[in-house]
Amino acid sequence: MKNLVRFFSFLGLISVLSLSAFSQVSSKSDDRTFEVRLPVSVFKGKNEKKTFLKGLTKGDFVVLEDGVQQEITFFSDEKNNPPVYVGVLMDTSPSTAGKLKFSKESAKNFLYTVLRLRKDRGAFMTFDHEVNLIQDFTDKQDLIDRAIEGVKKSGSQTALYDAVWQFSDEKLRTAPGRRVIVIITDGEDTFSRADLNDAIDIAQRTETTVFAISTKAGFGGAVPGVEAGTVKDKGDKDLERLCEETGGAAYFTGDQLALERAFKKISEELQQQYILTYRPANQNYNNEPRKIEVRVNSPLFTKEYRLDYKKGYNAVRDSLKQ
Repeated sequence: MKNLVRFFSFLGLISVLSLSAFSQVSSKSDDRTFEVRLPVSVFKGKNEKKTFLKGLTKGDFVVLEDGVQQEITFFSDEKNNPPVYVGVLMDTSPSTAGKLKFSKESAKNFLYTVLRLRKDRGAFMTFDHEVNLIQDFTDKQDLIDRAIEGVKKSGSQTALYDAVWQFSDEKLRTAPGRRVIVIITDGEDTFSRADLNDAIDIAQRTETTVFAISTKAGFGGAVPGVEAGTVKDKGDKDLERLCEETGGAAYFTGDQLALERAFKKISEELQQQYILTYRPANQNYNNEPRKIEVRVNSPLFTKEYRLDYKKGYNAVRDSLKQ
């Protein structure tokens, strides 16, 4: 009988120790915090006529999440910004065949302009009915040029959202710098398993800024519905929403010169961005959407200026830095 009592006492001691250990692990887990990195562009003008505001400091910015002011834990500007990891995603669906040569040349020129020597990295992916990573991240321009030049033929559909999802999830999630996608396309998605909301969600969760250049009009005239002032079609609106909600911008080119200007302006914007990192007051991973608002309080900032930044994110455990 005494042995039986001792046995159950021993079990009780194990239970107490187990609960104590669990409490310690939970406490350590609760101590972990996550932060949100937020590239912010401050500019006036539109599209190729954008000019960017320099000279702002950390104290000029206010970040709100769900209406609550947040603690900014890190700030940088063009002088000390972290490296850029940029993926160019090129549409190679059948309708792009006549524009492929110039699009390829422009993509090479863009990456040559935006990648700072021994600091930034570029990658190249194509999408049609398939999504193909042609060149992984590298700082070697000759490898990028060779990869882009190697694209010779087009596919049968347009899996744009799958390309954004795959590149964000597989290539940008762990990239140790600013994460950027530049899409070159002439139409809306026709083939993806992912949809627009999926593409926005993965870009926001991996802190990826998306820019897009639409070559829908070709290079011989104005873009329908843009220059004429009529309503853009669904593909245009979806492309704009994808970019705006991730902090980027969409450019609609009507000729070769406009395409070159669009690439140049994206390159300039990446160089002039401010990077804010903040620690959310709400540290719960509740899988709910969080709304972000950034304000500027500075005499340099007038009503002519606007801000581009990602507008929110979902608080999912795998998505945020710890």
